[in-house]
This record gives sequence, structure tokens and C-alpha cells, in this order.
Amino acid sequence: MSEVGVNLHEAESGKQVPEAPCPDQGKPPRTDSSSTDLQGLPPALSSPPAESSLLSLPWEILTHIASLLPAHFVLNVLPKVCRTLSTVGDDTTAWQLRAQRLIGSRARFPVGPREDFNWPTSCLEIEQLITCWAGEVQRVAKQSEETADERDQAGLQERGLPAGGYENVGGDEVDGVGVAAQEVAYGADEGMEVVMEAEDGEVQPVLDGDQMARLREELEGRLEVGAAAQMEDGRMLLDADAGQGAPHHDQNERAHPRYLDYRAQVEMIQNKSSRSPSPPPALECITLPSSHIAPVNSVLLLGGKGALCATASRDYNVKLWDLEAGSDGALLHTLQSQGDFTSHRRGWAWCLASQGSLLASGGFDGTVRLWDLEAGGADRGLIRAGAAILCSSWQTDVLLAGMLDKRINMYDTRAAEPLIKSVRLHGDGVMCLAADDRYIISGSIDCTVAVYDRRALKALKRIKMSSYLSVMSYSGCEVWAGDNKGMLRSFSMESGNLKLLSQFDVGHTALVTGIHKSQGSLYTCSTDKTTKIHIPCGPPRTLCTLRHSAAVHGLSVEAGILALAYDVNVDIWRPRK
Repeated sequence: MSEVGVNLHEAESGKQVPEAPCPDQGKPPRTDSSSTDLQGLPPALSSPPAESSLLSLPWEILTHIASLLPAHFVLNVLPKVCRTLSTVGDDTTAWQLRAQRLIGSRARFPVGPREDFNWPTSCLEIEQLITCWAGEVQRVAKQSEETADERDQAGLQERGLPAGGYENVGGDEVDGVGVAAQEVAYGADEGMEVVMEAEDGEVQPVLDGDQMARLREELEGRLEVGAAAQMEDGRMLLDADAGQGAPHHDQNERAHPRYLDYRAQVEMIQNKSSRSPSPPPALECITLPSSHIAPVNSVLLLGGKGALCATASRDYNVKLWDLEAGSDGALLHTLQSQGDFTSHRRGWAWCLASQGSLLASGGFDGTVRLWDLEAGGADRGLIRAGAAILCSSWQTDVLLAGMLDKRINMYDTRAAEPLIKSVRLHGDGVMCLAADDRYIISGSIDCTVAVYDRRALKALKRIKMSSYLSVMSYSGCEVWAGDNKGMLRSFSMESGNLKLLSQFDVGHTALVTGIHKSQGSLYTCSTDKTTKIHIPCGPPRTLCTLRHSAAVHGLSVEAGILALAYDVNVDIWRPRK
């Protein structure tokens, strides 16, 4: 094996390898006529000449080879081999072509400004998203197919028919046929199903083996050059600069596919049909031990690695969880002040935000509570806001709180008098906030979106919408938001200029309660009892839909881990170890 080949192998396995100098292309390889390789062939026959080595290839061919490797390999492994290979990932055009291959040429990506866009990170996130979530759909679909086959076999045995035979009682359909076209792939957890979105937005049914094979080919095809042909999606409804005149489609006009859960009706038989073993799934789902006695309103992953999780509930309590303890996580603390029985005394714990070791919880009792995570969740202060707190965002130097009484409060939690400034930008309660070190973007029940300049201390812009924004996510120069009618909206944000780009229908039919957007991923959840995972292009490509037994109230994403709150439950989807 050549020196470059050895270094590639060691770098991929995680070993520390010295930076290898690039070989001299004009120097012939050293041979030893007395030695033989493992197959007994002399080196002259088994070793390639120097001019055919990897690094002697033309640069165009080398970059093309790199474009066929996974993004994480190009970014994390090749730079450890030698200086030449470390520069392969510097070609922006190659990353743009990779993104086009993953998403398709007919989709717009990124939806917002392309200047200073981080193409390598976006490709890495897209590939990880497809690997985890499209693979999860494929796994559960296959599991559901096996369950359907076992159900059919059990039904045949009950009627005394041989396997593969049917009893025709004179009807147009035989038992078990015709229902399959309405069945969908369900997850292994009770109360949750995983649905693959078809190209036209309808639910992909789980049918026979041939159709399952075509489904697998479709999933794999997302990574092929021909993916462009799969990108026709009629969900993009608006492409305009202003939102007031935007056309809106009422949620009742959209199709509502009905899903039939037949699991409880299936009697499993002892002898399972022999099948080839499936590879282990990329994700696992755990449900935190039941602890809250009322619906969980907010969930937040903490610590940068998704090892901790905070939950805020209508039982007035905020709880802290260790996700790495045991197989299903463990409750660390119920956060309380000395002498109190609940985290918030007289109202729902509604929203969460964190900065460093501090956690802030806002409640309907009109208070913000501060908790020290490094001190076991100890009480670190109480801020009286004077009205119910509907949303919060914590920047490096300021804690923002959106209030039911139309105000946005800015706090310095280090000061004895924490209130810095209170502004009123809307005519009704502030539902969502997003911010950076200079600007605050807010959405209100009065169907307006406002931009406030923290340095100039003035409002810059106010946009009237046809519906109100309920949640918001700010990433780079893009702002993505969900509204009360299940629609998503994307904005560009450059130098304080907020511009509405597009409105998308991704299949939600009710209030969007959670959204997380990064360079290469988009997660949304809704009171329609679904969570959806998308590629953030225009229109978004929905990879997977999770269906729950109750309305989903919030989500949080960190380090590839997804936390979901619905009813009193919190589910954690994470990469399998």
C-alpha cells in the first residue's frame, strides 16, 4: 500500500498521522527484486508506476474524485493526509455542484443570499440529514412491510389456508388486499409514525416488495446526479418582496390524508419469515421518564453536545434531564427556589433560553427565573416582568423577552436592576423573537413583523402579514418562520433590511409551534401532531414526517439530536452509538 493510501486508512480510522510530504512525481518508486507481495507477485507487476499515483493525477480529476467522497471525509480526513489533499475542500464551485447533486437543480438553494454562504457546512449537514432521516424512513417502512406480511400469514393460518393462498368469498377484493394501499409506515414507539413524503406531497404507501424496492431506489436517488428530476414540487406559493398581498391557501383546502393504525389488530405469529439482516438504524428514539403532570410547553437542549435537556411545563415546573444517564435518560433536578414547591409560583412555565451556564425560564406568572446549571440548577435570580412571557432569546450580553402586553424587554442579568430597555413595536402580544448582536426581529399576534436596531435604539421596519408568525429561527442571513395556519415563510436579513422571500406549504395543517433552521437542515413541528424534517431549499424537501399522539408544542436541535415535546412526553431522537 502506498504512503498516501496508508495515511488515508489511518486518518479515516481516527489515528493521528504525521503530515506527509507530497511525493516527488519525478522520482521512480523503489523496487526490490528479492521481495514479493502478499499474492506472490513481484512488485514490478503489483505496484503502480509513480506517474499513476493519486497525487500525480490532474487537479480536475482529483477534485472530481473528492466530489464523490462523503463531505465529512473531504473535510475531516483528507487534510490529515498531506498538504495537497488538504486544499481539495477549498473549491467553492465543487461544493456548489455537490449541493446541486444532493438537492436537484430545480430547487433554489440557498433560499436567501448566496454571498458568504458556507457551502461545505451546508453539504455536510445535508448529507448527515439524508443519512439519518431518509434511512430511518427506509428502515421503518421495511419493518412495517414485514409486519404486514406476518399479519397476512397469520390470517391465512386462521382460515386454514396454505401460505400464499387466498380465500375468495365472492367479493371484489380478497381479505388483506386493497387495504395495503392505505397503510403507512409506523414507528416502533407507541403514538408515533414515520411517513415518507412522496414527490407530489402525498403519503407514500407501503405496498409489495417491488414497490418497496422502488422506494429504496428513490431514497438512494437523492444522492445521485439525476435527483433534479425528482424536484418538481408545487408547494411554493409565493415569491414576492411584500407579504400583505400574498395569496394564502386556507388549511381546510389542503388534503388531509388519513392514516390507519393497524398495529393493534395484528396478531404476531411465532415463526417469522427468514429475511436478510438489515443494517443498524442511524437513529434511536428514547422517551424521557414520565415526570410532568401537565403538557410540556417548551424543550431546550443544552451544553453544546445535547447531553442535557430542560423542559418547561404547564404544571409550573422546569426540569433538567441527563440524556446520557441510563438507556432512557434520567431526571437530574426539578428547579425550585428555596421554600417554593414549583419553579414558577402562579403560572405556566412557558419558554426557555440559555447562555453559558445560566438557564432562563419565562412564565405566565409574569416572571423570568434564572437557574445556574453548574450549581445543580440553583436559583440565581428573579426578574418581574409584569406580564405573561410568551417567548425569549438570549444573546451574549442581553436577555430578550416577548410579552403578552405587546412589549419586548431587554435585560442585563448581571445587573442589580436588570431592565435595560422596554420597547413596544406591535399592537398585540409578541409571539416570537430572533436576534443577533445588533438587530431584534419579532412577530406578533397582530400579524406584523418588526425589526429593531439595538445600537441605534430605533425600529427600522414593520411588515404586515396575512397571518401571524408563531415561531422563528435566525441563521446566517436567513430568517425562517412558521405561522398560525401551518405555512412557512423565509426572509433575507442583510444590514437591518428584512425582506420576505417566499411562502411554503410543507404539509402542516395547523399552528407551527417549533422551527429550527441551520445551513443544511430544517425542522418544524405543529399542533397538527406532526414533526417534519426538511432540506432547507426552495421549496423545502421533506425527508421524513413523525406523527405523534398529541399536538407537538416545541422542539430543540443540537449536535444532531432532536428533542420533541408533546402532551406530557419528551422524545429524544439521536444518532445511535
